[in-house]
Amino acid sequence: MLFQKLMGKGPASMISPDAPKGLWAWGNNADGQLGLGNTTSKSSPVQVGALATWSQITAGNAHSLSLKTDGTLWAWGHGGYGRTGLGDVILRSSPVQVGALATWSAITAGQGHTLALKTDGTLWAWGYNNTGNLGLGDEIKRSSPVQVGTMSTWSAVSAGSSFSTALKTDGTLWSWGTGVLGRLGLGDATNKSSPVQVGTLATWSKIRTGANHSFAIKTDGTLWVWGKGSYGSLGLGLTGSIYRSSPVQVGTLATWSQATGGNKHSIALKTDGTMWSCGYNNNGQLGFGDAIYRSSPVQVGTLATWSQIVGGSYHSFAIKTDGTLWVWGNNGSGRLGLGDTVQRSSPVQVGTLATWTTIAKGPGAEHLLGLHT
Repeated sequence: MLFQKLMGKGPASMISPDAPKGLWAWGNNADGQLGLGNTTSKSSPVQVGALATWSQITAGNAHSLSLKTDGTLWAWGHGGYGRTGLGDVILRSSPVQVGALATWSAITAGQGHTLALKTDGTLWAWGYNNTGNLGLGDEIKRSSPVQVGTMSTWSAVSAGSSFSTALKTDGTLWSWGTGVLGRLGLGDATNKSSPVQVGTLATWSKIRTGANHSFAIKTDGTLWVWGKGSYGSLGLGLTGSIYRSSPVQVGTLATWSQATGGNKHSIALKTDGTMWSCGYNNNGQLGFGDAIYRSSPVQVGTLATWSQIVGGSYHSFAIKTDGTLWVWGNNGSGRLGLGDTVQRSSPVQVGTLATWTTIAKGPGAEHLLGLHT
């Protein structure tokens, strides 16, 4: 999942994304992915250690990573395929520093691989690599960070399920890994083990991956999608097992500010602060109070106070401009953070705090990380 700086207006967005914050975690903890020093799942947010020096977070399916304000990188959870970057495949239930460098600037975790940017604009990858999803020109897994090519012009990265996408500083869009179901947006279903440019446009500004589909917003505010579109998750008004292997515009509006995908559903925000969703809805993950899927974006409620969104495995999360955290959908392992395992089909507030600034989870993950002041 891509690390995305908080956007919007109001108290939450006035806090610098890189300001020091406390780290909190909840949900499934079978592999120590909560970072609490054990493997016990939690149904309510629990602070990870006592430090308030965390600045960015990302969550894979069974591993987690975070940056500190000093630029150091920390990892924990399932170490299989070397996804934690610690040089081995050992499970860690508490944060451990990855190397000794203090030059990391952004991180993103996929199902079993991890990507990161350094302050010099270089791109690094490690973990699972069965389809070339590390972008290193082969299918050999890495247990420590390895640089992808020699370019120092990368500006954003997002890791999906065995595939990756990235933006360069010139506004071009790139992808690699598995091309099955059109995940790469390259017009075919061929795997790519090195970054390949998507089209020729240089007008892309934001990217985000779901489990099997991706989103990109252009500089003009239009929203584009590609990949697997089961149950209408692409938002194109189509149902069934459809997919698109090249970027397709969602509607005609140019007022989108964020978009994110879960397993088979999608959520997006407009510049006016309204929230919209579509796709699979068996667990109420669309937030409409029912279990009916939608094949085109439909507004969730009437509020225009949403500032950040995350789609998970049949559940969803959002932060409002007032800094409150809201959740809905599947609640197995207590992944909603509400202190129980009861499913919700409409947004419900987590606790009473109004100091949440960032949330992160992988498309198929059953745990969540959050930062608040």
